[in-house]
Amino acid sequence: MKLGKKAKRFWASLKHQGGEERRVFFTSFGITGLTILLRFMGLLQASEWTALDQFYTLRPTPPQDERIVIVGIDEADLQTIGTWPIPDAVMADLLTAIASYQPKVIGLDIYRDLPIEPGHAELQEVMGSLPNLIGIEWLADTYWSGVPAPQSLVKDRRVGFNNVVTDPDGTVRRNTLYMHIDGKARTSFALKIAFLYLQHYGITPMPAQSNPQYLQLGEGVFRPFRSNDGGYVRVDDKGYQILADFRGPAETYTRVSMMDVIEGKVEADLLRDRIVLIGSVATRLRDFFRTPYSNGLIVSKKAVSGVELQANFISQILDVALYDRPILQTLPNPLEWLWILVWAYLGASFSWSISSPQRLGLHLFTALLGLTGACYAAFLVGWWLPFVPPAIALSGSAIFIISYLAHQKEELNRSKEFLHKVIDSIPDPVFVKDKNHRWVVLNQAYCNLIGYPLEALLEKSDRDVFSRREAEAFRQHDEETFFTHESQESEESLTDARGVTHLIATKRSLHQDAAGNLFLVGVMRDITQRKRREEELKLSNEELKVSQNQMRYLAYHDNLTRLANRKLFEENLTQAIAEAEANHHWIAILFLDLDGFKDINDTLGHDGGDMLLKAVALRLTGCLRSSDTVARFGGDEFTVILPKIPTIADAARVADKILSTLMQSFSINGQTLSVTTSIGISLYPVDAEKIENLIKCADTAMYRAKDLGKNRYEFWHNLPNASDCDRARLPHPNDSECHSQNQSEL
Repeated sequence: MKLGKKAKRFWASLKHQGGEERRVFFTSFGITGLTILLRFMGLLQASEWTALDQFYTLRPTPPQDERIVIVGIDEADLQTIGTWPIPDAVMADLLTAIASYQPKVIGLDIYRDLPIEPGHAELQEVMGSLPNLIGIEWLADTYWSGVPAPQSLVKDRRVGFNNVVTDPDGTVRRNTLYMHIDGKARTSFALKIAFLYLQHYGITPMPAQSNPQYLQLGEGVFRPFRSNDGGYVRVDDKGYQILADFRGPAETYTRVSMMDVIEGKVEADLLRDRIVLIGSVATRLRDFFRTPYSNGLIVSKKAVSGVELQANFISQILDVALYDRPILQTLPNPLEWLWILVWAYLGASFSWSISSPQRLGLHLFTALLGLTGACYAAFLVGWWLPFVPPAIALSGSAIFIISYLAHQKEELNRSKEFLHKVIDSIPDPVFVKDKNHRWVVLNQAYCNLIGYPLEALLEKSDRDVFSRREAEAFRQHDEETFFTHESQESEESLTDARGVTHLIATKRSLHQDAAGNLFLVGVMRDITQRKRREEELKLSNEELKVSQNQMRYLAYHDNLTRLANRKLFEENLTQAIAEAEANHHWIAILFLDLDGFKDINDTLGHDGGDMLLKAVALRLTGCLRSSDTVARFGGDEFTVILPKIPTIADAARVADKILSTLMQSFSINGQTLSVTTSIGISLYPVDAEKIENLIKCADTAMYRAKDLGKNRYEFWHNLPNASDCDRARLPHPNDSECHSQNQSEL
């Protein structure tokens, strides 16, 4: 509201065209021109990259991309194999194992240009037999000679180049889709995999309607990167590059180890219909790259492995093709210049019209927050707006006007005092140490944190104030910064003068003055409350998980007997049928009904009947395999799933065991009871293939057993109403053991 009123006042004053207004305009245009000059000289390039990296680290992490799974060759795998490169025989086993899971695409992000015996011939044969396998090559450049791809993949053009473009600061922010070698277009590894995956959706590459020189996949158009886009200045834009959009920091994608895949320890659904990327993640192999998530000012994430870098590239391409997600867009030069001019004018006008240092600092700080928020919001919707040039223009025009006014009014000392107050008003504690680890500059926030006055701390060291353990920890981090000359971040504990222990995050960096004096500057942040909230949230999540497990158990089990209920029975039967169909196994379904249970219930009452049902459930569970499923179907009816039975005779033997087990006496409320049961048996796929038909057949066979005298079992295919077609499908029609028998005869 105040900023709006101030802007209206400025625009009203323009009508008078006084000297003050001209000074504001001249300053705004002059600072804008100087900033643009610095921009095109490339002096702001690194800072603009840093700002972009911070937006990445602040952006909410998107959901995990379930389309991509990484098979990582980690340290444990290298220890198991015992050598690097991995022998061709092991690689052949890995590819064969992955292919058995039926992924849509397999990407091999490992160079295999030379035979690594044993198993080279076997690997070539496996590679040639996998039409959905894509390999890598390295195209020769200024610094490295090329690395060819395996010939078994080259002849089918199932190869993509693995060259990666890094910025001068060693960070990957761009993705190269095509390169032209000797007049021929070569496709990148990530794009090659995306093409193969998108074929399943009927999407093929085509020229964009807006510009035939652009690539279009689905509704998404890949606008190529130009050398001065965003914060870049005259960088190499050879080939067909795009600005990369990373899904998250390291270890964002689902990852399994190589040996787990070879040994069959990975769930089939995890790899089926996915893009499976194979690559090294072991630290010793040093196949890692820095991404924007590796450059956070507060918390820096570790570098990503090469295979996860390719996963990010593939994920971005798929999102553009399938969801029309735009490539990160940048402003054309005229709009970028106007954007800088607006912020330069704000800085100059505020500084000219506001005399109070406190109010001016607040306005400038608010304007800087507004710039940060605007750039961040634009980034979230796919726009890379300049941040550093307008911030420099804002502060530069403000500083110029302040300096001009101080010179004109002989208030240079007052301006210095104002700047000191602005620095001291920073909320985070700041300390500066010399090479002897003594404090030479401290802000008030630091003094407030540790509870000592400034005079008691200057020229002292950590050992004079903190405990020995804390002081040694601080000194160790300080020495590491002095030794490496690189910024360091750490988390530590600090006990203040009141005996209160704080958890703090400290960022240390080195600064050198014009005389060559080296100083260590540390910026601290109290993270005690944040850590406490994290622990509370972790505990809450664990309690929620326990509650969810309990609710799931109640939803899938009978309240009385604790056996599986009908819902869980049908889910387990569905799974068993799927496995039986894939492996050509048989399944037996037993339908049990207690004989004369109604009379027992009438005699003992419902409580006694419930106790009998629970006792029956215990005996049924005890006489079956752990792989079998026992369920209470309702009332005194029980069902049993016998998966993977070799012959019909095995089902008959289980039925015999159940009959004999339940015939033994029960002791209920001091009374001895005898109970028998009638059992109906149906077979998959002999009698039926659908769940409801299998249950119906077993139920019908059970009633037949009751009609024939109870305490016995009957097979559905032996009943008079079983169709000839059912009989014809019996694999063992002469198996006499499969016929029902009266329990008294056995």
